[in-house]
Amino acid sequence: MDPAEFLGVDIPDGADDDIRREFGVHGQTLRARTRRTKLGTGHVDPPQTSAAEYAPTASIPLVNVMWRTFLVMFLARRRLRREGLLSPTAVGRITLTTLPTDIDILGHMNNGRYLSLFDLGRWDMMLRSGMFQAMNARGWYPVVSSETITFRKSLNLWQRFVLETRFLGHDDRAVYLEHRAVVNGEVYTRAIIRARFLKKSGGIVTHEELFGALGYPDDLPDVDPWVHDWAEASKLPSTKSEAPSVWN
Repeated sequence: MDPAEFLGVDIPDGADDDIRREFGVHGQTLRARTRRTKLGTGHVDPPQTSAAEYAPTASIPLVNVMWRTFLVMFLARRRLRREGLLSPTAVGRITLTTLPTDIDILGHMNNGRYLSLFDLGRWDMMLRSGMFQAMNARGWYPVVSSETITFRKSLNLWQRFVLETRFLGHDDRAVYLEHRAVVNGEVYTRAIIRARFLKKSGGIVTHEELFGALGYPDDLPDVDPWVHDWAEASKLPSTKSEAPSVWN
């Protein structure tokens, strides 16, 4: 069964940046479907192809980030089959909608929700670039070591925005990505992510191993100096060192 059909998600056709990742009221909902049951007999009618036989009895927005993640992963795989590999230095784009569970009491997206939704952009990029498949085959996985976010304008309830994601470069221990929440071409929010790769068997994936498996992009941009300064200034002691909570 098509995963989209199983989830009750209507996914418009088109070339994306044309595939629309619309969640919530824009058609992509998780629907509970029931079959007609005859009272007193417990008899369940056989499947029908008629829409009337399988009319949705409830429409539940995909409010949980995990469901959104599954949907983004499904769409990314479909785009990969149709469009081929995404360049590691290309800008990945998906379209999202601000849902009721994303907002705070002030009526705009909660500041903590941005980073959760920005994860979706990384899943899309990793799958469409082939990075996820290469890492999964080797038992590797990514972890975020630090991140910084800057807010310029608020995203309000039901407001649609484009999540842009790009690989920025690396230092001697980690890689950097940038996310932007964009509305009509205007940047509302930007985040810088510093990530590392670990082995399920234990240990850290070195850059030699990483780029040996994925290839080294020829057009990899240089990371801005302030990003390196931020990473150095904000780092915590390693997991093998003590890190007491002492306030100055």
